[in-house]
Amino acid sequence: MTRLSDVASVIRSKNAGPYELTFDIIFKDRAWFEEAKRINLISAALISSLYGIAEEDVLDIIAFEPANAIKATIKRPLVSGAIGETDVYGAQQHVPLLSVTFGSK
Repeated sequence: MTRLSDVASVIRSKNAGPYELTFDIIFKDRAWFEEAKRINLISAALISSLYGIAEEDVLDIIAFEPANAIKATIKRPLVSGAIGETDVYGAQQHVPLLSVTFGSK
């Protein structure tokens, strides 16, 4: 199995405004980026299961070829800065992506 964290040079999260979070996965090389696209590794179903949200709350998934990157954007469960919200900047939300594995055993 291949771990996403082993083939990506960057896995991060951040606010995309007060109502959305975005996740950036930048692959170490073109081959891993192409493989992730080919198998639809970063999908609404994956993001939904990792974050415990409805698939319709996954707003967009975009492959950005010039950077060998995939970006996923979701609705924030709580508005940035709302009472009970624990990550105002959205910078700590990428952690579930670190556990993603793919490929054959």
